[in-house]
Amino acid sequence: MSQQTPGNTDGPADPANFRGTGRRTVLTAAAGTAALGSALAAVGAPPAVAAAQAPGRERTADRERPATAQAPTRELRALLAEIDRDRIEATVRTLASFGTRHTLSSQDDPKRGIGAARDWIHAELKRYAARSGGRMTVELQSYIQEPAPRIPVATRITNVVATLRGSTAPDRVYVVSGHYDSRATDVMDAVSDAPGADDDASGVALAMELARVMATRRPAATIVFAAVAGEEQGLFGAAHMAQTFVEAGVDLQGMFTDDIIGSPTADDGTRDPRSIRLFAEGVPTSETPAQAATRRSVGGENDSPSRQLARFVRDVADNDATGMHVRVVYRRDRYLRGGDHIPFLERGFPAARFTEPAEDYAHQHQDVKVLDGKQYGDLPEFCDFGYIARVAKVNGAALWTLAQAPGTPKGAKILTSALTNATELVWERGTEPDLAGYEVVWRETTAPEWTHVVSAGDTTRHTVDLSKDNVFFGVRAVNRAGLRSPVAFPAPQR
Repeated sequence: MSQQTPGNTDGPADPANFRGTGRRTVLTAAAGTAALGSALAAVGAPPAVAAAQAPGRERTADRERPATAQAPTRELRALLAEIDRDRIEATVRTLASFGTRHTLSSQDDPKRGIGAARDWIHAELKRYAARSGGRMTVELQSYIQEPAPRIPVATRITNVVATLRGSTAPDRVYVVSGHYDSRATDVMDAVSDAPGADDDASGVALAMELARVMATRRPAATIVFAAVAGEEQGLFGAAHMAQTFVEAGVDLQGMFTDDIIGSPTADDGTRDPRSIRLFAEGVPTSETPAQAATRRSVGGENDSPSRQLARFVRDVADNDATGMHVRVVYRRDRYLRGGDHIPFLERGFPAARFTEPAEDYAHQHQDVKVLDGKQYGDLPEFCDFGYIARVAKVNGAALWTLAQAPGTPKGAKILTSALTNATELVWERGTEPDLAGYEVVWRETTAPEWTHVVSAGDTTRHTVDLSKDNVFFGVRAVNRAGLRSPVAFPAPQR
């Protein structure tokens, strides 16, 4: 299916020279775009052609692509084609075979318990890293968790972390994780079988498969593939990993946790095999009182770094290369639930959670049993391994594009020192060697996605003849290959 080139605009014919364009022209551009698409359809143009010729839009099935959408590159398609459904299945079944992976289970039994699972994951990731030419390293990231709710005695918690170092921007980091601990009905039951196939061997298998596929490649930025422990007992492993990044001063620009991504089948048997939910918070968990005051003054509740990250995933992974629709949910997580992205959010990192479209609660957090003829328990036979592979493609498309594109612009501001009906934006220039320039995006304050894009050129300042009072603006970076960064939402500056 044809895709709109991101550099095209919903504005006038010469977007690079935008200062002299009247506000009425810009405000009616969206209506003109819609009319153009309708006209093409009316004369018999195929839907994909009509969409491609209507600037800034592409219709996929019954939904439109955002103006900021990026077409999959040949390199990305080749990478995604290597994701192997059978390897994912083998990983899920192996993890389930350890009986239980409860955080409080045995750490030294070679066949059963969390220690056996830890050692197997570590060995597999080391095997993948051996093919990386030294670019990927693997570590056991351990600490002693003192007694806490759901941790009755001091317990060693270990994350297994594979780091693929970037070639040109190694200090910029992206993370994908799943949790390898599991649980039975009683969260303190460290003895009963808890195969944890969907929750969350599925997410671990995804992270491991992406590590395998990417190990032989050279991303520009650094990608971390993690299997964390202690999630069911209180997000302990993820909190430790996030704090480790904080203390090291890491420029972590995006984190995804994949938790319960094993099946598209709901508890009533209905299936949605081509959708994945992506939970992304609005008001940042880490927001300071000063930031809250600014937000209340100018808006931005729907423009947190995590929401921009989620929009980016839609831009690059909701297409024919993945075969999936990314359903962004404007919440931090589901009701009464929480995942490993939350410790990252608490420390100010952009983060979001992937979860299957509708959960079957008979197959998570349940003892393995048959009751009234119905099988309970989180068993591999209730997973759909082709579905997990497609979710892996969504994650792979997002991570690889993030790593190859420029970083999210820093220091984005809207100048507010004077009352004017034009909008002047400023930002800091990035340090990437292949940086080509920047684009300014905007949308109506009621719109969920960016609808307009104009080129600003290789500069750190741009003026748009539109009132900052009426629309939301953003800035994104572009490299010489045409890859775009996530959008930076500007703060006001006097």
